[in-house]
Amino acid sequence: MGSFAGASKALIVGVFVILPVSWDGLIAGVEAAGECGKTPIESAAAGLTPCLGAVRDAKAKVTAACCSKVGAMFNSSPKCLCAILLSPLAKQVGINPAIAITVPKRCNIRNRPVGKKCGKYTLP
Repeated sequence: MGSFAGASKALIVGVFVILPVSWDGLIAGVEAAGECGKTPIESAAAGLTPCLGAVRDAKAKVTAACCSKVGAMFNSSPKCLCAILLSPLAKQVGINPAIAITVPKRCNIRNRPVGKKCGKYTLP
């Protein structure tokens, strides 16, 4: 019974040592904010699915739903829009950044920061 008590004590000590370290890491991850705030870039990008045709083809019609989403993102988090555009996820789904950067102009978004850089691309 002595070894069981020793093992139990070691387990309890381990939990009290490991748990706070793990908890700190968890809290740091939750509080961390990237270009899209606390929203993961994948989730932010998913909100822009109405734009998929327009970001792949410069001649494609930009839908009202796309313009609405892009306009809202410009108002709330323009850095997030740029981060999405330059993300590996964008490349995976076939987004052409040179075309995607034109969407705000094609939507006639008035408050777009003309001349602002997004990576190597400049907002028209």
